[in-house]
Amino acid sequence: MNGLLEKIESKQAVIGVVGLGYVGLPLAVEKAKAGYKVIGFDVQQKRVDMVNDGVNYIGDVVDDELKQIIRTGQLTATVDYSRIQEVDAVAICVPTPLDKYQQPDTTYVEASGKEIAKYLHPNMLVVLESTTYPGTTEEVLQPILEETGLKVGKDFYLAYSPERVDPGNKTFNTKNTPKVVGGVSPACTKIAAAMYRSVLEGDVHEVSSPKVAEMEKILENTFRNINIGLANEMAILCNKMGIDLWEVIEAAKTKPYGFMAFYPGPGLGGHCIPIDPFYLTWKAREYNYHTRLIEVAGEINNEMPNFVVDRTMKILNRYQKSLSGANVLVLGVAYKKDIDDYRESPVMEIIKLLENYQSNFELVDPHISSFRLDGKVYETVELTEEKLKEADLVLITTDHTAFDYQQIADTSAAIFDTRNALKDIKNIKAYYEKL
Repeated sequence: MNGLLEKIESKQAVIGVVGLGYVGLPLAVEKAKAGYKVIGFDVQQKRVDMVNDGVNYIGDVVDDELKQIIRTGQLTATVDYSRIQEVDAVAICVPTPLDKYQQPDTTYVEASGKEIAKYLHPNMLVVLESTTYPGTTEEVLQPILEETGLKVGKDFYLAYSPERVDPGNKTFNTKNTPKVVGGVSPACTKIAAAMYRSVLEGDVHEVSSPKVAEMEKILENTFRNINIGLANEMAILCNKMGIDLWEVIEAAKTKPYGFMAFYPGPGLGGHCIPIDPFYLTWKAREYNYHTRLIEVAGEINNEMPNFVVDRTMKILNRYQKSLSGANVLVLGVAYKKDIDDYRESPVMEIIKLLENYQSNFELVDPHISSFRLDGKVYETVELTEEKLKEADLVLITTDHTAFDYQQIADTSAAIFDTRNALKDIKNIKAYYEKL
């Protein structure tokens, strides 16, 4: 252990990052900026080529910083996993999706583990960062690595440290967000924590096991899922009662304790919040426990696209218009404001519903020019005064800063605002409803 600790503390360690996506690339960049030689691994040749050319494709990475560490040779990318034999520590940052039965798919973690196992050597650290169910590190990854004959805690070190990336967050990023680390043994925790402390500005919080760290990440996102579910249910009820929920939330926020504001929306999106709680509900079955609250919150959130389209239909009915054949201008494809990420975006389900009702809809998103849904390619259009005038209804599904909300308010005939995006606009000329 002392040899690896010395390498980490002296910045002589070579660090690998498997998976150069929205988690892996920012982590690789921060490690290279901290003075380590970093090798990034990915199965996509296109990604590898872009990194090696200094071309950034992740919003949380600064273009000039990537170019600089590529020029100096601090970071290189490759599809050649045999180069894992060169590294002293490696972080696994690969997807952990759900399959069609809403069960965790650990295929990418297992594949990464098998590639690392081929080149695993004594005194090496392996850290899993992918969000997953409690037990994955020790039940899935550890056996794969120990098939080499090397033993965890004795010959090599294994830990779990959940990623906490929040795309588009202007305050917290990979470098300054506190990190949680749980190793299979105390020595594993110590080594992994030392590596992160040498790279990050945020605090590194050590826990007793990988399971605690894995559960901690699930708790974070389940907490948000449930509270957003409550906000969405309140939105449905307040609509029936003729109460402005957004005003209710602003009033509740004046209490300095015991309340944290969560907001309704057209549904949940992104890789984490809509998906992570299902890891826990799946694992809970092993213990004959039914996670009722989590599943009910998921049902409410999953129903929001239907609620939004139903409200859209009722607004159009005020003008004796049917949703079928109506011109609907949908503002926003990304799952949250000011990013280009549309994974699990509720807008995908809204699109399907609008197509089922045979509406004439167009999509606007300044951060996304095109995307694929169920094998079909959709193009977005530019937001213009002409488009606003042509629309029977403008549906705001993502509150991007780039949208000219004054123009939207002045030009549109009718607006359904699912994000309270027009909250600061006075004297709205259009017929206006919000979620």
